Amino acid sequence: MLFGRRKYTSINVRKKDLPDGLWVKCHNCGEIVYKQEIVSRHGVCPKCNYHTPVVWQERLAITLDEGTFAEMDSDLISVDPLGFSSYPVKLEENRKKTGLKEAVVCGLGKINSREVAVGIMDFRFMAASMGSVVGEKVTRLIECATEKKIPAIIFVASGGARMQEGMLSLMQMAKTSAAVARHAEARLPYIVVLTHPSTAGVMASYGTLGDVMIAEPHALIGFAGPRVIKETIREDVPKGFQRSEFVLHHGLIDMIVHRKDMKNTLSFLLGYMGDR
Repeated sequence: MLFGRRKYTSINVRKKDLPDGLWVKCHNCGEIVYKQEIVSRHGVCPKCNYHTPVVWQERLAITLDEGTFAEMDSDLISVDPLGFSSYPVKLEENRKKTGLKEAVVCGLGKINSREVAVGIMDFRFMAASMGSVVGEKVTRLIECATEKKIPAIIFVASGGARMQEGMLSLMQMAKTSAAVARHAEARLPYIVVLTHPSTAGVMASYGTLGDVMIAEPHALIGFAGPRVIKETIREDVPKGFQRSEFVLHHGLIDMIVHRKDMKNTLSFLLGYMGDR
């Protein structure tokens, strides 16, 4: 028909299957980013420069000279000193999930051929909380550095003291701080790198005792969280409170360093302090 209703034919078009996980959403800016681009930038968002937490193997690879790392005290594991009913189960779950025995990996290695003692906290294991084993491994690492007369570097990421170990966890604050003090008496460098997030008991001990305090961009740094502080002082906290840029402005840290520049910055600092 000349003026009749036009007929249409429906065609079913199948959407091409795409592999899952190609795109991720940045936790900071909310932008959808090609995952491989973040991976190639070692966990840094190309849109806003946000530094996502990385696993200890990645941190090791971008910090130390290849093939120089020798792990220490890898056999130490936590027990249940207080009989906290769910604690052994949670420990086992975290071991299976992360492949780690505890929340910190410690050992000796080299940065541009300079020997260093390095500790790397991994937030995946119970929010890198500090229990007896974490405190013991950090203490042994610093004592080893003192004995060998080499610098110590610790990459901090932590939710604080481990509540399942009660007072035994809090004791680690004094023990690790004492080890740092003895290292300082020997006039040896101790450098702390604060990554996202660095909070609570670790920040009240070895996390803020570095001769040089470095932080990655946009990292959360502080003791209590903003909500707790706001409820305590009954006042609104400033914008950007407890972020790297804020604490740098107020003198808690010495510098903010992009992840891609971290190794060279550490090498420069070690050379300067070592030469002196």
